[in-house]
Parts: sequence; structure tokens; C-alpha cells
Amino acid sequence: MTMERSDGFVRIVFELETELVFGIQAVGAGVSEMAGAFSLAIEMGATLTDIGDTIHAHPTLTETVQETALKALGRALHI
Repeated sequence: MTMERSDGFVRIVFELETELVFGIQAVGAGVSEMAGAFSLAIEMGATLTDIGDTIHAHPTLTETVQETALKALGRALHI
């Protein structure tokens, strides 16, 4: 939305029982700007709930990571 584009995606790889995030993959314009958020989530041992419950500015690219986590938790807001 912030880039007026609808192509691309974010995928979070996680363990189902613990919600522990193993990796985050993204494709699309500007995703390199989110690399720091991806590495921070992995380094801190984030869970889907950690990412989903963290406030992300709207509309921003990093909000897609939160939305993806919320979708995996069954609580998506926009998709």
C-alpha cells in the first residue's frame, strides 16, 4: 500500500507447537528495508505472538510482517 503496489509476499517459517520463528522470507519492492526486522526477530527468538503483538506503524512495509504473523495466529486484520 505504501508503495502503491500489490505484488510481493512475506512468509514466516515457524514451529507450530511453540510459535518459534525459524525464518522470514519476503519478495517485492523495498523488502531489503525490512532485513533488520527479520534478523532481530530471529536473534531474539521471537514467536508469532511476539511479532503479532508488537505495534507496527501503518501503513509501512514492516506492517506486512505483523500481518503475516497475525494471519498464522488466525487474527489477521487486513488479509
